[in-house]
Amino acid sequence: MVYDFPRYLAAKKTVDDRALNAHVWQTLRQTLPPQPRILEIGAGIGTMVERLVEQQFISAATYTAIDNQPENIATARQRLAHLPTGIELNLEAIDLFEFIAREQGQQPWDLLIAHAFLDLMDIPATLPQLFALLKPGGLFYFSINFDGVTTLEPAIDPALDAQIEQLYHQTMDERLTDGKPSGDSRSGRHLFGQLRQAGAQILAAGSSDWVVFAGNDGYPADEKYFLQFIVETMHRALADHPALDGAQFAAWIAQRQAQIEAGELVYIAHQLDFVGYWLADQVGNRGPNGEMR
Repeated sequence: MVYDFPRYLAAKKTVDDRALNAHVWQTLRQTLPPQPRILEIGAGIGTMVERLVEQQFISAATYTAIDNQPENIATARQRLAHLPTGIELNLEAIDLFEFIAREQGQQPWDLLIAHAFLDLMDIPATLPQLFALLKPGGLFYFSINFDGVTTLEPAIDPALDAQIEQLYHQTMDERLTDGKPSGDSRSGRHLFGQLRQAGAQILAAGSSDWVVFAGNDGYPADEKYFLQFIVETMHRALADHPALDGAQFAAWIAQRQAQIEAGELVYIAHQLDFVGYWLADQVGNRGPNGEMR
């Protein structure tokens, strides 16, 4: 099978819809100002702005969505062609740090969104740069931040299953982009301290676990493809890992894909959502553990 990332993002929308923490989501609704200026980083194919419109969070807004993959932005242009006329949409394929360098100090945003994205970054180094794009007291909504649990059921070989999970998470922790750290398999729990250290006030936080299983009619929507993509991602991450027997791992992957075909695979991933304010005047006034000085 040839795997297509924009299709994966589209298939993921229904999974995310179920997963997003309801308390955090409603806190965002209650604190969002009228006619907000919104910036979404790592916006993919635009499913978050779709969700905000569908659930009537926004009917009039300026929404800037950036992603570093041109094919994602091209797909977003097609998906979002019929947004309400009150939404001024700006889509751009650009590297995040190029965007930050260009926009810093220009026109600060009311809300910064990062959906299923921050756990791909060096969060402590990136947060101050991101918050500098917000107006003082601006809102942030950081959703689907991975937090260290990947579960595939039913078990194949419990010891091998656990080893693959551990090694898969290790690839996140060791990931480098342009020679810099770019991942954290426990980013969700670490964000509590990292946000405080960056001068943020958390208004609400909660779990946003992906839970995917087949019902009587199989997997919902295109979630079979979502699972196939996840298992293939694990395959690519670990295919040549020296700690794994190559043939045994290939057989494990093939069995997981067969479980998907049979509607037997259950997938769970633990994640956390956050919403809050950036309090610009508190940056630098905190101790090493995030306490106020």
